[in-house]
This record gives sequence, C-alpha cells and structure tokens, in this order.
Amino acid sequence: MKKRKSFLESNVLYTLIAIIIGFVIGAIFLAAVGISPAEAYGKLLNGVFGKPKFMIWTLVYAAPLIFTGLSVAFSLRTGVFNIGAEGQFVVGAMAACACGIIIKLPPVLHAIVCVIAAAVAGFLWSYLVGLLKVKRGIHEVLSFIMFNWIAFYLSNFLVNTETLHKEGSGEATKNVLDSARLLFPEGMLKALDCTGANWGFIMAVAAAVAMWIIIEKTTLGYKLKAVGFNKDAATFGGINADRSILTALGISGALAGVGGAVQILGMAGRISQFAGQEGYGFQGITVALIAGSNPLGCILSGIFYGAMKYGGAKLTMVGAPEEVIDIIMGCVIIFIAISGVFKALFMKFGKKK
Repeated sequence: MKKRKSFLESNVLYTLIAIIIGFVIGAIFLAAVGISPAEAYGKLLNGVFGKPKFMIWTLVYAAPLIFTGLSVAFSLRTGVFNIGAEGQFVVGAMAACACGIIIKLPPVLHAIVCVIAAAVAGFLWSYLVGLLKVKRGIHEVLSFIMFNWIAFYLSNFLVNTETLHKEGSGEATKNVLDSARLLFPEGMLKALDCTGANWGFIMAVAAAVAMWIIIEKTTLGYKLKAVGFNKDAATFGGINADRSILTALGISGALAGVGGAVQILGMAGRISQFAGQEGYGFQGITVALIAGSNPLGCILSGIFYGAMKYGGAKLTMVGAPEEVIDIIMGCVIIFIAISGVFKALFMKFGKKK
C-alpha cells in the first residue's frame, strides 16, 4: 500500500503522463491536417535512432539545453525564477565568440578561456538583476525580461562591428579560430561520422553532477535552499538572504552563459544577426520543469528535448511542419503545470481502492 501511495505521489509519473498527453495532442493536430501521426512519429524516431550519428547529433543538440535547463533549475531550487537565461545565454555566446576571434592562444587553453569568459559574462548579466532585486526591490522577472531584450539588440550590434564582422558574409561575425573550438579531434569526428561532435555534452553532464552536489551536499546549497523555502526564517536563522540570492542568480547566469559558449564553440562557430530570440533560454525553462528542477533530471530532459529538436526536423519529409514539436512541448509544460490536479485525482482514486 505504501509503495502504491509513493508511486502515485511521484512527480515522475505525472511528467510521463504529461509527455504522453503532449504526443496525443500532437497526433490530433497531425491527423487534422491529413498527415498520418504514425508515419510522422516514425520519421521522428528514425531521425533520432536511425543511425549512430543521429544519436550523436541528438547529444550535440542537447548540450546547450542542459546548461540552460540547469540554469533555470538551480534558480528555482533556490527560490528565484531565472526567466533571463535567454539573455545570459546570448551574452555568454557573445563573450565566447569575441574571445574566439580576437584572442590567439594554443588549442585547449583558448577554448578554456572562451568558456570562462562566457561564464563570467552570464554571471555578471544575472548578478546585475540580483542587485536590482536586493538593493531596489525590483522583481527579478521584470528585470530579466528587459535584460533579455538588451542582450538581443546588443548581440545584433556587436555582430556588425568592424572587429567582429566578416566582410561579404552578410550579417554574421567571423568564424572563431579553430584553437577555440570544442570539437572532438579529427580522428574521432571521422569515426563517429558526425562533424559537430564536441565536448559540450560531457561538460553539461559534469555541470549537472556538480550542481546536484552543491545543492544537496554542501552548506552553500543548504543556505540557498533555506532562503528559497522561507527568506524570513532563513534570515532569522543567521543566513544572509541577500547574499544567497545574489549567489544563486550569479551561478544560474554562469551556467546559461556556458551554454552559449557550447553552442558557438561546439556547433555554430560564429554568431549571426538575430531576427528574433533564439529560444535556448526559454527552452531551458521547459527542460527544468520536465526535470522537476532536479539537476540530474536535466540531463535526461535535455536529451529528450534535444531529440525532439533534431528528430523533429525530419517531420518535413512527410509534409508535417516542424512546429508540431513546439505544440507537443507546449502541451507537456501545460500538463506538468497542472499536474497537481492529476495527483489529487489519482490519490483520491487510490484511497478508494
């Protein structure tokens, strides 16, 4: 009886239900426009598992999503809502790109410097919002929304500066130097048959483990969670709540910034002028919610979202729009948000049994 109750109370159960409902609603939309859901989902699965290199590409797509998911998850576990991961991702990408173009260093060291620059940029971008919150009482959500747009336009401005812009390439920067790239060695790329295979996913897994240890096993994590649960009680217990908020937002921003570096140094190689927000930071919110704000869960949810993004591109082969993936993920988030309703119903049903 206790095992059954524990299962019904598990967040994993309701996350799985939400995912299933998302796919069902996606199938309804596909059927409504005359496309076979079975054929479309078959292409989606084949696009992820059809060849070993497809699975490698899935992990490549997952890496920046895991970082932005960790960014949001870490902030949620510590009582603040980092809706600014998008802006932190962008400034991290800008910092990594600039260092990768301007600075000349030996391989490995160059990449490390670029990643550190991205982490610092993301840290400071988020820390500024923290200062506005603790010093002026400005809600972080409002500040983050504004900072997202500032990062967006700042990136578009820097893309066209003389130092970074590549002549004749349209609205894009020069490519970062090869010494700054996070790609696997040439031999491994050929063996994996994947030109974009890089160290990003391994870095993301290491970051997820580190964040879990910090939150669950350290004094710092205890203080951050205490402030998140009850700021007044934490302050009464001798914890500096303002410092904890600034620390949480800074770490959260650094994670998103590194995600931007992984995207540029591991995949894109340069920054193009944005027509709209890239979305990695907002997709990180989805990753964090699916993971239940668990850093280790962000690895699995990031892989899931990465698979949906990469495999979803194959839907066009059956005439289905890629936006079906957005519909599915949107529905997943809605039903995760109202999972409390399902939990109450299942618990009530379980008691009757």
